[in-house]
Amino acid sequence: MYGAFAIYFVMTICFFKEWLFFLNEDEESKSDKPILQVILLILASVLWPLVVPFAYLELLGFHKKHREVIDMLLDMSNSQMMDD
Repeated sequence: MYGAFAIYFVMTICFFKEWLFFLNEDEESKSDKPILQVILLILASVLWPLVVPFAYLELLGFHKKHREVIDMLLDMSNSQMMDD
């Protein structure tokens, strides 16, 4: 039981650090309501077992919708690497 709590706590810290980094780097998310952003960051970090699967499903949906563009960009990147 203690192992599960330890893993949950470590993952919570990892997600908090990563999401804080992304929040600080995103220029569009800088708004006049930083308190709301901090509250959402804390809630998402604590509730990561619920947030992460839904975020992954959204990412899969985005990939399916834009598969052709993603493949084209990957092919362009691979061909540039071969040229170098």
